[in-house]
Amino acid sequence: MSDDLRLDALAVGAHPDDVEFVCGGTLMKLGSMGYRVGILDMARGEMGTRGSAEIRASEAEHAARILGLSVRDNAELPDGRIWLNEESRIRLVRKLRLYRPRILFTHYWDDPHPDHAHTCQIVREAAHHAGLARYDAENGQERFRPQSIAHFMFPRTVTPSFVVDITQFAEQKLEAAMAYRSQIFDPNSMELETNVSAEAFLRRLEARHRFYGSLIGAEHGEGFIVKETLNVDDPVKLLSQKMNSYL
Repeated sequence: MSDDLRLDALAVGAHPDDVEFVCGGTLMKLGSMGYRVGILDMARGEMGTRGSAEIRASEAEHAARILGLSVRDNAELPDGRIWLNEESRIRLVRKLRLYRPRILFTHYWDDPHPDHAHTCQIVREAAHHAGLARYDAENGQERFRPQSIAHFMFPRTVTPSFVVDITQFAEQKLEAAMAYRSQIFDPNSMELETNVSAEAFLRRLEARHRFYGSLIGAEHGEGFIVKETLNVDDPVKLLSQKMNSYL
């Protein structure tokens, strides 16, 4: 395959805008460090209360340019009906073998939104099956297994495994979030209100950044959880960093 398609990190969200709201700053930071990053949306958002699939596709392209992504793709699963089954698993296995990301970001496994929780299940199973040489072998792709999966969009009652300082990219991340004009607050809109379209949503988003940033002594942060034990090569380098605002 062409090296132009290979990614260092791939964030998988259920809908266009999910990744931007919780992981956009981290993706921009990785891009600034020379890593190739991308977003894979599982569905087009056609079941959303506001906007349309076509509008959200245009907004996703706009957000991708702001984030500086190498790849923006969509698995085109049915919105509101994202289920873990053979079709969805094979579809994602083929995406992973195509882009061969070293690490994955995706939803928290206990998210109350069914599409989010099921996306996590699909990602975790597909990440395993993508490494099996005989699975979907007739498609002709080489096997590949990402090295690690980190989860986002978990409740603040859950302690993150690590937090990324995104202070340098906080304003640009907000710009990417605001690319979804059909979804966020618009006083002139006649569409039904949602959690995202509430006037306070962007303020809550910033409050979340500041909360996670406060845990590491930074102004803005994004938190992640990993299920598997982290392999730390240099604990002195890791633990000698400023760990929280109290040190």
